[in-house]
Amino acid sequence: MTSRYRSSEPHNVPGAVNSRAPRRRTVVKAAAATAVLAAPLAAALPARAATEAPAFLHGVASGDPLPEGILLWTRVTPTSEAIPGSGLGPDTEVSWTVARDKAFSTIVAKGSTTASAASDHTVKADIRGLEPATDYWFRFSAGGTDSPVARTRTAPAADAAVTGLRFGVVSCANWEAGYFSPYRHLAARGDLDAWLHLGDYIYEYKSGEYAARGTVVRPHAPANEILTLADYRTRHGRYKTDPDLQSLHHKAPVVAIWDDHEFADNAWSGGAVNHTEGAEGTWTARQAAAKQAYFEWMPVRPAIEGTTYRRLRFGKLADLSLLDLRSFRSQQASTASGSVDDPDRTLTGRVQLDWLKAGLKASDTSWRLVGNSVMISPFSVGSLPADLLKPLAKLLGLPQEGIALNTDQWDGYTDDRRELLAHLRSNAIRNTVFLTGDIHMAWANDVPVDAGTYPLSASAATEFVVTSVTSDNLDDIVKVPEGTVSAVASPIIRAANRHVHWVDTDRHGYGVLDITADRAQMDYYVLSDRTDPNATSSWVRSYRTRSGTQKVERTYDPV
Repeated sequence: MTSRYRSSEPHNVPGAVNSRAPRRRTVVKAAAATAVLAAPLAAALPARAATEAPAFLHGVASGDPLPEGILLWTRVTPTSEAIPGSGLGPDTEVSWTVARDKAFSTIVAKGSTTASAASDHTVKADIRGLEPATDYWFRFSAGGTDSPVARTRTAPAADAAVTGLRFGVVSCANWEAGYFSPYRHLAARGDLDAWLHLGDYIYEYKSGEYAARGTVVRPHAPANEILTLADYRTRHGRYKTDPDLQSLHHKAPVVAIWDDHEFADNAWSGGAVNHTEGAEGTWTARQAAAKQAYFEWMPVRPAIEGTTYRRLRFGKLADLSLLDLRSFRSQQASTASGSVDDPDRTLTGRVQLDWLKAGLKASDTSWRLVGNSVMISPFSVGSLPADLLKPLAKLLGLPQEGIALNTDQWDGYTDDRRELLAHLRSNAIRNTVFLTGDIHMAWANDVPVDAGTYPLSASAATEFVVTSVTSDNLDDIVKVPEGTVSAVASPIIRAANRHVHWVDTDRHGYGVLDITADRAQMDYYVLSDRTDPNATSSWVRSYRTRSGTQKVERTYDPV
């Protein structure tokens, strides 16, 4: 494959410490979830595990590519009872081999480690000493059994003149709401340098609480809402049995960040909407369990204090700043928690925001990409004169740029947003592109400095938002035919938000981001039917931002 591509600083991040319609919470008593139940755990494992041990039932993966290295991952099942979250199974030696070719005739790296129940028998190998911008193949072995063979790719050298980059872009994959066909279609392309997962890789709900228009397409495990370390491990294990997800992990490295559902719905630093303190244990313990399971089961290098914010570089063409917008944020705005314009409330935390600003200012690449789990573009409805709107907004604790519909997004933390956009403008930082998930809709936006006067005011950046892989979007919530809501809602949204070039509220799918020195383009693809394991995909729209413009425009052909 020809490719186009990066370097990184994932280990040295300084410092650190929704878009969904409201859903009825069902409180799960902690006593019902603390025991690791045999039935739901067994449901997470394919039947063949009973006769095969050791086995690599959860595939292999790679992630966070560097010019000289790559992070490899797998999970070994040493014995039939050593299923995810069980805490059972013997220590097992696992080796890895990296080669320049799929036949493994030219081996460039080998090593081994011990997988144990302490890490849920997951294994990571941080391979270094590789060549930049190079395809490699790898596999793991244990007890005479080999894992599937997978392809990965290193980033270009930091000073390389890269002609192009191509990334798959996904978010919001709810197991019970359908099949992960977008992963299969991305894997089949064969032209990706990497793929970006922008959050909600897993969902925490109990079975049936959040499905496809209320119908469970395929049950997840465990059946209860996940609360404990064993629960989170079991749920991650269930996801990693999906053949389409495995297929994509076998074809290209992933670059992932978390959003709220890797923890609980609308998570913030001190809790979550979907967490009942006491009845579901402490938030501190639940958050720690979720983070531990995430780093065990994902090919992601943790940054300082166990976060996911870090920066990767892809030659001179682009760098990618990846954000953690859950670990440090203040509670979402309400009458009790304060106004969205309150400067004492934060989405990013002070250290992370300073890190982001410094990185954007210091960047010498053609493009500055930001992996961003919740939408930064303002989203308001209605139109009132400024002399009425601003006093009303102040009284109600709503953004003074307009009445926000979702204070889980940057709309709920406008002081952070104003500071960041002012930084881009005052330092003449060009070509900043936010890549976003979470909202279960597809968007193409300018990011205005002042939404209230746009387009007369400047645009500081652009934003491409991808829809959900399977999670309910607006037509699903109101249970009407696909396209019905979007036909009505899209014109209203665009009329009230002149920086929004396009929004599709109704369909599921994925994006393909293609970058050259001249432009960054997002191609949007949609699924025929998320409940069909053989769903087809089709291109629906493309938008690009040309270098130096800080604005989005439609283009009529996918890359």
